Amino acid sequence: MRLVIRPDPEAASRYIANYIVDRINAFAPSAERPFVLGLPTGSSPLLIYRFLIAAYAAGRVSFRDVVTFNMDEYVALPRDHPESYHSFMFTNFFSHIDIPASQVHILDGNPPDNDYAAECLRYEAAIREVGGIELFLGGVGSDGHIAFNEPGSSLASRTRIKSLAPETRRANARFFGNNPEAVPQMALTVGVATVMDAREVVIVATGASKASAIQQAVEGSVSHMCTLSCLQMHPCSLVVVDEEATLECKVKTVQYFRGVEQTAREASQVQSAVAATAIAQTPPPRLHTLNTNVAMADAADGELTPDSMSSRISPSPKMKMLSVRSATIPFALMRQQS
Repeated sequence: MRLVIRPDPEAASRYIANYIVDRINAFAPSAERPFVLGLPTGSSPLLIYRFLIAAYAAGRVSFRDVVTFNMDEYVALPRDHPESYHSFMFTNFFSHIDIPASQVHILDGNPPDNDYAAECLRYEAAIREVGGIELFLGGVGSDGHIAFNEPGSSLASRTRIKSLAPETRRANARFFGNNPEAVPQMALTVGVATVMDAREVVIVATGASKASAIQQAVEGSVSHMCTLSCLQMHPCSLVVVDEEATLECKVKTVQYFRGVEQTAREASQVQSAVAATAIAQTPPPRLHTLNTNVAMADAADGELTPDSMSSRISPSPKMKMLSVRSATIPFALMRQQS
């Protein structure tokens, strides 16, 4: 697990948005090979979505060949309800970018015949069908849960129906007129194992209310009581926080991760400088002059004389072919000249 600390929520959100833009562009998605992106809801990703929309408007990224899967959806809340996660995602993100609606996947909280198990199996199958999730973006609850995998959830869990903890309903009451009773009691959610299957996981956590969860996830042991802690076992996980979210962490821990980032930044700067110097010092490519006075192969045994290693004249009087030493052009230089 890598921890990145930024001064405030805006800086943390901008960092993640730029990271996602860079990942999509580096992946170079196509219709046949889309970039598969997992997405969260709630207040934590709102700034990230705004920065992503701005990046799209500026022409820095396209979502035309991106496929998305959302983490969760309330049970029995109408799809067009202003607080459903369908409404949330289209209001705050999808309606502002160029992603086709057919490439958006959100769990159906009102499946036919209320068959929630079938809906969850369908969702897992849809993820497998596109080759799995490349990057899963998520938030974290104040009790350390990811998606709606509340404390006590199995770390091997898959997409399923879950009852929501009172703390989660109280936290989400701000979206329902500050009335916890108006928050649905159940939700469909991807499982911990579903998230862990993603090739990369990026978590955002900001504010003092997330400090206890971050401390448990980063400094504590892996536990189903803090499902975020499972990212300690993920080969490519990134947790981006603001200063307030580190208030419960040890000073030594904070300094360690800041030092790691500083080292990585300096190493990147050195590599960039070395590459730039190498390009600047590379002489212009040129072809070697044809050498027609090379030594003939010895007629007796066919061995080549030492001074004829660059180019040859065939020993056969019928075949007097000239070959030219190839000129190697550095790839970076070719790109620079194109």
